[in-house]
Amino acid sequence: MFAGADIPVVVDKENMMKMLAPRLTLRSALARQIGHFARATEGSLTILALCLFFLMVMLGGIAIDLMRYEGIRTELQNTLDRCTLMAASLDQRLDPQAVVTDCVEKAGLADRLQSANVMEANGSRTVLTKGIADTKPYFLHLIGIDSFDATASSGAEQKVTNVEIALVLDVSGSMSGAKIANLKTAASEFVNTVLSADPDRRVSISIVPYNAQVNLGPVLRGKFNATHQHDVANVNCVELPDSVFGNTSIPRTTALPMMAYADIAYGTSLVNGSVSPTSSAALPNFGSAFCKPTTANIVRPPSQNIATLQAQINGLQAGGNTSITLGMKWGVAMLDPAARGMYSELINANAMPTTLEGRPFDYENREAMKVVVLMTDGEHVSHNRVNDNFKTGSSPIFRSRGDGNYSVHFLTGRPTAAGANEYWVPHRSAWQATAWDSGAGYDRMDWKNVWANLKMTYVAWQFYARPLGGADSAARNAIYNSMVNNMQSTYASVATMDSTLQQTCALAKSKSNVIIYGIAFEAPLNGQTQISRCASSPAHYFNAQGLEITSAFRSIASNLSQLKLTQ
Repeated sequence: MFAGADIPVVVDKENMMKMLAPRLTLRSALARQIGHFARATEGSLTILALCLFFLMVMLGGIAIDLMRYEGIRTELQNTLDRCTLMAASLDQRLDPQAVVTDCVEKAGLADRLQSANVMEANGSRTVLTKGIADTKPYFLHLIGIDSFDATASSGAEQKVTNVEIALVLDVSGSMSGAKIANLKTAASEFVNTVLSADPDRRVSISIVPYNAQVNLGPVLRGKFNATHQHDVANVNCVELPDSVFGNTSIPRTTALPMMAYADIAYGTSLVNGSVSPTSSAALPNFGSAFCKPTTANIVRPPSQNIATLQAQINGLQAGGNTSITLGMKWGVAMLDPAARGMYSELINANAMPTTLEGRPFDYENREAMKVVVLMTDGEHVSHNRVNDNFKTGSSPIFRSRGDGNYSVHFLTGRPTAAGANEYWVPHRSAWQATAWDSGAGYDRMDWKNVWANLKMTYVAWQFYARPLGGADSAARNAIYNSMVNNMQSTYASVATMDSTLQQTCALAKSKSNVIIYGIAFEAPLNGQTQISRCASSPAHYFNAQGLEITSAFRSIASNLSQLKLTQ
């Protein structure tokens, strides 16, 4: 054979088929086995799928039954809660069990009320209810549960807890007429409503009337460190220093200057000549006094006697300017635990009943509630005061025991015309070496006696401007204005009064268990603003017109007892 020539390949087909035969046989057998397996499990998978489907349907059905159960139970529970609260309210006078039955019936659940039990005691009512409803399950019986009842129970109680109330009432001049009449009716009804529903004597009420000032009355004023006492009967107002507004109490050791009883508002005759000290130009007009001499508007310490409190309210008298901040400050102080020692002293002196021993309660006492009802028909009006140096103590003014004329002693500052003479005698328009004596002697006057007999403007003109200003009209006027400003000043500006009011309100609201109700009674805009800001919440604020003040007090009275669910 030659290189590159094609070599024929001879294939033995018979032998090749013999060689491949075992492989073909194995593949066919495997295919047959798989087919047999598939045919053998086809029925099992169908049964498994049916079982899973049935299980899913059953679980879904149970879920539906559970949802129906919860819906029925929730409806039953809400109905029982609502009806139980209605029945437990002390304000409703119907039979409590009848109230529950009627309420549940109106909700379409009359057949589901199982029981209603009522327990009543003085000042409290407790109502317990139970209900049951068959939910009629659709699917649960498939697993052997043929009954699936929804049950609910509710309990509610309302009781009068220990309550300390301060009625802070505006008795300023703008309250005259129908306003104060409506206030008396509303407040008197409030006292009767609250205390007549308290046979256990757990509620006490104090009254703080206010106008430009707060008249404490002699007993209460005697419990504080009142300085510059003027000894004028039934005039017991003190001036509060800025420091007391930093706390809810008024410390009994803090010096509280009494407000002088003086005429600092009415003018006099500004002539360059003598004016009689017994004329209308000289005699004081106490109608302008910011602390009125009255027993009607004094602060009433806590009491539980309806007649006593109503007599106090019905005797209130309108007059003067408006100082909401002072009324609120004293109202809060009457509820502050720091007053407990003072109340104990009053109880020991038979000025308060022994049932009030231990009050005011601590702020943290969970069985006690403190309530301030702050009412005004106005807004803050600033007023003036006699400065402390001119309230009490010896003055340079002398009075003749005989004719009642005056003389004034000047150690320094005398004009040249006085020479060595140190005493100015107004009715003679002259200087002399000694105090004026008409023959019966003379007395040096205390400043409180000066204001009891003379206007401030008269003193400033006749005793200072005329002798020191001489014939110079401008000099007299300048000295007169200077003396008036030395003897009196503004007690507080409106902005300051607004600020201290809100400071007191904020401090009170920061304490536990203190609620402030505010009533703006036909008040101007700023009065409404101050009262609404002071109230515990918008729900505790009332903007009343006319007879609506009675509705406001009624609403407050109904809210004082605690109505709550207990289960």
